[in-house]
Amino acid sequence: MFIVRFIALLTVLALSTGCASGLNSMQKSEMRHFEARNMTVKEKSPGAAAALGLLPGGGSFYGREYGFGVVNLLLWPLSILWDPVSGYDAAQVINYEATKAHLMQSQEKDMRVLDDQLSSGEIDMVSYTIQKRKVEAKYRYN
Repeated sequence: MFIVRFIALLTVLALSTGCASGLNSMQKSEMRHFEARNMTVKEKSPGAAAALGLLPGGGSFYGREYGFGVVNLLLWPLSILWDPVSGYDAAQVINYEATKAHLMQSQEKDMRVLDDQLSSGEIDMVSYTIQKRKVEAKYRYN
């Protein structure tokens, strides 16, 4: 009876612990766009995350899903059924968020340079406007 309750508790924990759901279709499209323009940041390897998912909780721990990693550790070897996918999805989300943050910082830096050039008189308002449009186009996803 204790084992049944313990397994039920672990199942509830597994279902209630947030796992990475991966990228939605819009985010996948954005990442393809960024990859095509060689603008991505790779903090985590989705392949390594999937491979580590075969170890007890490895994919989740690698993907910074620590609560889910503990549950997967306790449910191993059953967690082999979902932890590779969870780790893979988490690595993709981490890379997406790192890419977006990097691009936002880069755009802000480029705009600060332009603003400084305008305020110092290095460029006039016409040049500023043209350069600003170029910066916005560089970082825009369409």
